[in-house]
Amino acid sequence: MNYRDWLAPRALTAATLALAALLAPCPATADEAQSSVVSERPMRWTPHVLDGTVFAIAVVGDIAVVGGDFTQVRTAFSQAVLDRRHVFAFRLGTGEILPDFAPDLDGTVYALAAGADGTVYVGGGFTTVNGGERRGLARLDIRTGAVRTDFAGTIADGEVHNLVSRGDRLYVSGWFSKISGVWRAALARLDATTGAPDRGFELGLERPAGGLVRVEHMAVSEDDTQLLIDGSFTRVEGEDRYNLALVDVSEDLPVLRGWNTHAYQNSACIWSPSTYLRGLDFAPDGSYFVVVTSGHLNEPHKLCDTAARFETEGDGLHAPTWVNHTGGNTLLSVAVTGTAVYVGGHQQWLDNTYGRNKSQGPGAVPRVGIGAIDPETGKALPWNPTKDRGVGVEALVAYPGGLLVGSDSEYMGHEYHARLGGFELP
Repeated sequence: MNYRDWLAPRALTAATLALAALLAPCPATADEAQSSVVSERPMRWTPHVLDGTVFAIAVVGDIAVVGGDFTQVRTAFSQAVLDRRHVFAFRLGTGEILPDFAPDLDGTVYALAAGADGTVYVGGGFTTVNGGERRGLARLDIRTGAVRTDFAGTIADGEVHNLVSRGDRLYVSGWFSKISGVWRAALARLDATTGAPDRGFELGLERPAGGLVRVEHMAVSEDDTQLLIDGSFTRVEGEDRYNLALVDVSEDLPVLRGWNTHAYQNSACIWSPSTYLRGLDFAPDGSYFVVVTSGHLNEPHKLCDTAARFETEGDGLHAPTWVNHTGGNTLLSVAVTGTAVYVGGHQQWLDNTYGRNKSQGPGAVPRVGIGAIDPETGKALPWNPTKDRGVGVEALVAYPGGLLVGSDSEYMGHEYHARLGGFELP
């Protein structure tokens, strides 16, 4: 059901009706396409992260790299505690923690992206790696944990919050204004091998009243033609874009698409120095994407605490195709696989359009901490493993074997899986 059709029978304010009349009906990088929904039973072999929070996961071949603000980990089958500061790696299928990948970072890892030749890009709030200066961004060898010194990317100020690697391009976003000696407000594109900035990649992001521009999340379509960003901006290349923008990156120079939405304009969801948009992901075929939000407020005609699907085809104003409300609980992460839209946060319900003040309304279904939505109908799928809530699920990554999950809490599927777990494909 189209979201505009869903709104029509309900009593709306005059302003909302005017907005709805204007909107034409019409998801990290694109996740792995999967032919079925993953199992509800968690994988037994994923390692445990014993403190802090897991913010990022990247899959490099048969290795998963995990980042956050933790200091200790252990395997699922041993009580031996290993020191790992902010990043570690394990082998998919066995959970073996790589003994030689133990880089020493002095700050939180918020972002990871797979690199070529057995490497991984690491982004965050750190200033040193293995004792050497590497502000916010580094490329590491997965076999040894050593810094690749031929990659020179260094953030001069602020933090890296998201990384997307595509061939010879590395997209970087976060809270910064300068990278590798070039002024770039919150978003840059680098040479994936050398870290040299692409001087032609500039989108002119703006925020009113002199506020800092921040770009929190990015996704690049599987065919490398579309870049999706969210953040604290209201204008891009001189055009109005409220917290969300779609950019054509098929050629050397980026071009802001005519695609636009007012869905996230002037929302009273939550005050934030950045944005209440908490995650986004393209469908594997790039035909649509899904955005998840926070808000501490639930009103049927606002997109606070929701997952919303948008089609990518066509220019002009777009309304969501569907919206799924939690009823006042934050969603922090999303992974779109074609058969499911997985969402994580500290939600208690999905399909909770009429829940108010974090309460269950008519039609709501329990989906504690983690859930899955039908990509076509926008309704919750039966998949319901459950997860203790905590602050919430910060990382959802689909890969050929299933779905990996990172958070700040310890139980998933009624089993102990401290801050890290996953579900296999049947």
